[in-house]
Amino acid sequence: MNTQRISVTFAGSDGATLSGRLELPGGTPRAWALFAHCFTCSKQSKAAAFISAALAARGIAVLRFDFTGLGASEGEFADTNFSSNVADLAAAADFLRREYQAPQLLIGHSLGGAAVVAAAPDLAEVRAVVTLNAPADPAHVLKNFAGAEEAIRRDGEASVKLGGREFRIRRQFVEDVEGQRLADALEGMDKALLVMHAPDDEIVAFDNGIRLFEEAAQPKSFVSLDGADHLLTRREDAAYVAEVLAAWAGRYVAPATAEADDTTVRVEETREGKFTQRIVAGGHLLFADEPVSVGGLGSGPSPYDLLLAGLGACTAMTIRMYADLKGLPLERVQVELSHEKIHAQDCADCESKEGKVDRIERVIRLDGNLDEAQRQKLLEIANKCPVHRTLHGEVTVPTRLDTEEAA
Repeated sequence: MNTQRISVTFAGSDGATLSGRLELPGGTPRAWALFAHCFTCSKQSKAAAFISAALAARGIAVLRFDFTGLGASEGEFADTNFSSNVADLAAAADFLRREYQAPQLLIGHSLGGAAVVAAAPDLAEVRAVVTLNAPADPAHVLKNFAGAEEAIRRDGEASVKLGGREFRIRRQFVEDVEGQRLADALEGMDKALLVMHAPDDEIVAFDNGIRLFEEAAQPKSFVSLDGADHLLTRREDAAYVAEVLAAWAGRYVAPATAEADDTTVRVEETREGKFTQRIVAGGHLLFADEPVSVGGLGSGPSPYDLLLAGLGACTAMTIRMYADLKGLPLERVQVELSHEKIHAQDCADCESKEGKVDRIERVIRLDGNLDEAQRQKLLEIANKCPVHRTLHGEVTVPTRLDTEEAA
């Protein structure tokens, strides 16, 4: 399945601009998910990128973003804490709810897993929560501070080296994580929970996953990530996580539509590529693009592909309606279409005799125990398809500027 990646920004809990990436499937998403990365990581971590892409390929749209003060997001990391991360998750959910679709699925890696558990009870649309190598107690993160914890408590702040980088940690962070109780959130969140944990995790021990599972109410599931490391750095581990996660989530999340309005088709540039367009049609999210060979990203069908798809779909639907109405033994319809520009003088059936004309070839396959007369009648019916008639009829396209938008 073709997927599309879009860069987005939105206001975090303290007003700082947060940087995010939307990983979208090629068609209407089965569900919308929110991914929280590990402590001091970013949306570009291998786990976040690999799992989000794999889920999009399986029909689940995912927003991953940098918490305040990390990655490309604004703000000071030293001013943040576990509670502010939970608040940023709520802000991200608000952004999805406002611009796309409220998330039904929360996914958190390491401390991000603890954060999604804490955030879940207050997000009404969320139906399922997934933790990946997450601690059962947010204060577990203090083990990463080695000898600096004493200095933080004594002096109010200290420099801590995490993942090869220096971070300023303040006393308020320590006090905040020490005051968190995930057991309360697990008991009251009323969501399905999937705990995934690596037995050989050297950062957050396996028994943390067991504790999360034991403290949670039903429905709950546990999957052991044999052979994986804490950061899920191997693509094959991320692919396994995504495959299991998508199958599990299918029990709890309902198919989502992109928009409620089914009367207007809206097309807008994503600015991700030169030609990439986001299309909302009939409450469904689609993308259009051009092939790489002409400067596009190849992330969706071309405008002419969409035109042919519309004609093909209308043809098949019209044939099906007639066959069912008449009780014909039609089992399946298949329509193949191609488009080309040809010289008018080469077209015996065309009114134009100069220049070039558009030629759409349509080949219809009818499966079923149909006699020749029935097949010919269905071929005749194909030409009565409304889109076919539109293409052959007089079409006007009045076009105007949106003056309200321009103002």
